[in-house]
Amino acid sequence: MAYPSPFVYWAQTDEIISLRVDLRNVTKPDINVVDNNIKFVARGIGAHGDRVYKFSLDLFSPLMPNTDEETKIVKIFENRVDLILKKESVAWWPRLTAQPQKPAWLKINFDLWKSEDAQDTEEDMETVAHGTPNASRYREKETRDVMKDYPGMYNMLQREEIGYSREGFKKVYLTMYNFFQFVGFVMILSVMAVRYSKLEYESVPETYKYVGSAMKFLQLLMYLEVLHPLFGYTKGSMLVPFLQISGRAFILFAMIESEPRMQTKPVVFYLFLLWSLIEVFR
Repeated sequence: MAYPSPFVYWAQTDEIISLRVDLRNVTKPDINVVDNNIKFVARGIGAHGDRVYKFSLDLFSPLMPNTDEETKIVKIFENRVDLILKKESVAWWPRLTAQPQKPAWLKINFDLWKSEDAQDTEEDMETVAHGTPNASRYREKETRDVMKDYPGMYNMLQREEIGYSREGFKKVYLTMYNFFQFVGFVMILSVMAVRYSKLEYESVPETYKYVGSAMKFLQLLMYLEVLHPLFGYTKGSMLVPFLQISGRAFILFAMIESEPRMQTKPVVFYLFLLWSLIEVFR
């Protein structure tokens, strides 16, 4: 009889492999580790309902045999089973399985990769790797960053798992913000250029009438740049962008917007042209 396989999520350090079996209400799983092969059989509730599930994996490198209880930790929860297994040799694996093609039910545990400082998990990993929890080694592992130790490994596994690499929110947000500002100032330059090509100098007094609203909106939006250093999106202090943007805002709102007679002056045309060129090239 063929038994279905549960979803299995894996993560690693250089010393251990962590497997999360997505089964609920498991009581006594049968787990056997021999060399580089692990077999799992248990009854529980998974994607195919309440029944027996099993899987077998040929791993990239051997594990410590499960004759020693310190080399394997099994934690049974209501909604999952966690396995923490010690590698036979200390090394970072490029993948979990011996074959490049992995089964469809095997996934990468991205959450554990991102938050390996979870207290319970690290204590279990420390027990597996060194027999008993060691405070000094725990503090050392807590300060280490697996992303720095193995640069590019997480992105490679992410591309292999989902077909592309997820970009962080910060990078996407900054890209969209800069693109929006670029398009806005290009639009202002385009309107000014088209009107000047048709009307020549006669277009200058009406510059504020046609692009003033867009300039005011983009100028107010630029105050987000004051918050970027606060949120860690960019480096530097908040003071420099605040002074620069506030200086422009004072000229635009206090000296031009509040004084209709200033809005038809040629200086507005040249000022908007200069600001727009600076922002487009920046």
